[in-house]
Amino acid sequence: MAQIDLDKVLDKAWADKDLPAVLDAPVSALKGVSDRQGKLLDEAFGVKTVADLANLKYARWAQALATLDTSAT
Repeated sequence: MAQIDLDKVLDKAWADKDLPAVLDAPVSALKGVSDRQGKLLDEAFGVKTVADLANLKYARWAQALATLDTSAT
């Protein structure tokens, strides 16, 4: 089972919320993402929520490419 320290990835206001609430939260719920950056993600890619960002095909493609990169090992 995968685990993550929510205090490290979420703003304090969201760290105690359940997973469905976090996935429905605006991307600014992620630590280090401002409201302005969230607005820009929405304008550029239609990303409004944490789930939208997680499912963004460009992010998935980049993650897959990074996983395939064996030069870092």
